Amino acid sequence: MDSSLNIILNATNSLNFLIYLQNIYLNQNHRGRHLKYPYLSTSISFKDDFDFEFKKLWNEVSQRICDDGGNDLHIFHHEKYVFYKKLFISSVDSLKMYDEVYTAFQVWWSQYAGQFAIERSVDAPMHSLYHNLANLLKESKIEPKKYLNISLIYDECLLVNNKISSNFGVLSIEHILSKHNQLTQKLKDSF
Repeated sequence: MDSSLNIILNATNSLNFLIYLQNIYLNQNHRGRHLKYPYLSTSISFKDDFDFEFKKLWNEVSQRICDDGGNDLHIFHHEKYVFYKKLFISSVDSLKMYDEVYTAFQVWWSQYAGQFAIERSVDAPMHSLYHNLANLLKESKIEPKKYLNISLIYDECLLVNNKISSNFGVLSIEHILSKHNQLTQKLKDSF
């Protein structure tokens, strides 16, 4: 099949770390109901306006990754304290806890159970999605002008409503696996 559709799929460090922080925050504030990974029994000093600051930071990081995929690693490694400054109450104890959370994420993410497993978990569904989307675009006589860059996240982003543009989208594993047909149409409509 001839198709000018190109999809680049990356499980980004920065956005997945934000999901990791989101889940710790949600678990801490909604104990006992639908716990998410990771669960920590320790209380973390998040800012009172965490939801608002998280949304701003998510949008900023997403836009920077959309503009240039290379920004992801730069943000995660060289601007790692931006997450702390925006989302945590500043103190010696909270900085120590942040460093532990950051390291725990890095250890998980760099193992086969982290980034590698997340990317491999959607191989078959993404292959199918690609073919369905390419066929739908061809039937609709839509010629993609740019590649589609998808940032894969391990869990749903519950604090921000993600949008898909003609060249960038953030999708969770769950979204790709369980909302396949809706996703094909949504991606087609973004072109």
